[in-house]
Amino acid sequence: MKWLYTFIILISLVFTVEKSQAQDLDPRAYARIPVNVTVVFAGFGYSHGGIVTDATVPLEDLQAKIGSPSLGIVHSFSLFRRTAQVSAALPYAWGEASALVAGERQSTTRSGLGDMRLRFSWLLIGAPAATIGEIAKAPRKTILGASLSIVTPTGQYFTEKLINLGTSRWAFKPELALSQPLGKRWLIDFYSGIWFFTRNDSFYPGSSVRTQDPLGSFQGHISYNIQPLMWVAFDWTFYTGGRSSVDGVEMDDRQSNSRIGATLVLPVKKRHSIKFAFSTGAIIRSGADFTSISVGWQTTFLGKQGKTATQSN
Repeated sequence: MKWLYTFIILISLVFTVEKSQAQDLDPRAYARIPVNVTVVFAGFGYSHGGIVTDATVPLEDLQAKIGSPSLGIVHSFSLFRRTAQVSAALPYAWGEASALVAGERQSTTRSGLGDMRLRFSWLLIGAPAATIGEIAKAPRKTILGASLSIVTPTGQYFTEKLINLGTSRWAFKPELALSQPLGKRWLIDFYSGIWFFTRNDSFYPGSSVRTQDPLGSFQGHISYNIQPLMWVAFDWTFYTGGRSSVDGVEMDDRQSNSRIGATLVLPVKKRHSIKFAFSTGAIIRSGADFTSISVGWQTTFLGKQGKTATQSN
């Protein structure tokens, strides 16, 4: 049953802890996995630099240090005989920030819940719903997938404050993805999506209305299986657009930024894994000039692995 343990570990490797919405670096997010599997994950991230920079507020030389533990759950299932997943993650954050406000250095601290994140993904081509045994016998194929990510306004938000952990608005990102295996060890991923934002009717100082244009998001990853249960990935993302307006006045904060990073996954026993991730700003036009490190622990629970629609046909 060695292949069974292998796939138990591989299932858990496709999930990551909570990340900032536009700056995602998420390799193997569209990997084929068995249906009826649940993954519980916990993680901790640390970021420093211009984490919450927003050109619509009068802050200069922003420096912040933020720690963020998070909890989440993912479940896979069959949808029209194709593999699908749903996930939810809730982060908590604490930290301190300092900036020049009207020429004076000021600092503040924050702690509280961040915005909850929900995600639905569906593998449209190359990944029919299957059990562990079926996947173990199937060749690796090109996968075309789609997803919808939602960020909910559950995070701590003070209307009279310039710096907040929450955003006081909804955000939605539809995305298309292509996952291409190369031989037995290499895998290339490419994702293309766009964030849409609802307006914030209580922007600083509490009576302003902030809107934001759509923000395009692109990711590329190349990963390598060091061993059957261990892999490393090199990550890149680029995002552009997202100019904001406050009370109808456009701000000079259009983004055209890129980030790079790396991910390492290590198996721990049969049903567990640890994921390490690092990312930093590469080319920054507006905001998001920060560095992040994170570690996550993931545990996999297998549901009943009966016959799938694919097998019955």
